[in-house]
Amino acid sequence: MARSSMDLSGKVALVTGGNGGIGLGMAEGMAAAGCNLVIWGGNPDKNAAAEAKLKGYGHRVLVQKVDVADEQQVEAAFAKALQTMGRIDGCFANAGVSQKRSPFHELSTAEWRRVQSVNVDGAFFTLRAAARHMVDRAKTGDTAGGRLVGMASTAAVHGAAQAESYAASKGAMVAMMRALAVEMARYKVTANSILPGWIETEMTARGVADPKFSGAVLPRIPARRWGQPDDFAGIAVYLMSDASQYHTGDSFVIDGAYTIF
Repeated sequence: MARSSMDLSGKVALVTGGNGGIGLGMAEGMAAAGCNLVIWGGNPDKNAAAEAKLKGYGHRVLVQKVDVADEQQVEAAFAKALQTMGRIDGCFANAGVSQKRSPFHELSTAEWRRVQSVNVDGAFFTLRAAARHMVDRAKTGDTAGGRLVGMASTAAVHGAAQAESYAASKGAMVAMMRALAVEMARYKVTANSILPGWIETEMTARGVADPKFSGAVLPRIPARRWGQPDDFAGIAVYLMSDASQYHTGDSFVIDGAYTIF
């Protein structure tokens, strides 16, 4: 029987921030499709819980404690992942932080830089390491290509008042992935971004639990519910799979139609 183009058996995906929320939702989806996984996260307890859950799918799992804002940690962890797993076929730069909301004219330089250091610098360090590996593989004659995926946000496009640092970081992600799509195509590497809307995760827990906030936002989501981490399992499998090998430079909005309503 011919192998399904959505079968991820034998492939290895790296997911930063993969120990919870959307990252874990994507990781579980890929594990269910047969993928081996490398998970980066900063919280040891969450890392251990994610490792136990993902190993239940019966595939290889490597979990590493990594601060993606630290260039040396990223380089060392990526080298260890390659040593352990042999290769990285797809990299999901998902790790990110939210901004402490404040009027723009009161936004501190320290807060601006804190958000950029994780959401932009961290994504850059991670994607650069993965791209270097994929280019090196291609130059040795490996024709498998690769997948680069950046986690952006609808904040990149919908006007996120009092969250300009966060919005700017996610707009940068979209622009970076579009540029990578053009540059990396010659190596059979695709690059795409994902723009989640309002998703129920640890990062959004306070807003979701606030009746005033919930009452203002939910009526503006045509799907009439908060998104869930497992809503990202399918897109992760597709982007990691052979089915998406000609699909690059795109921005996948997953928001229950929030941004177009």
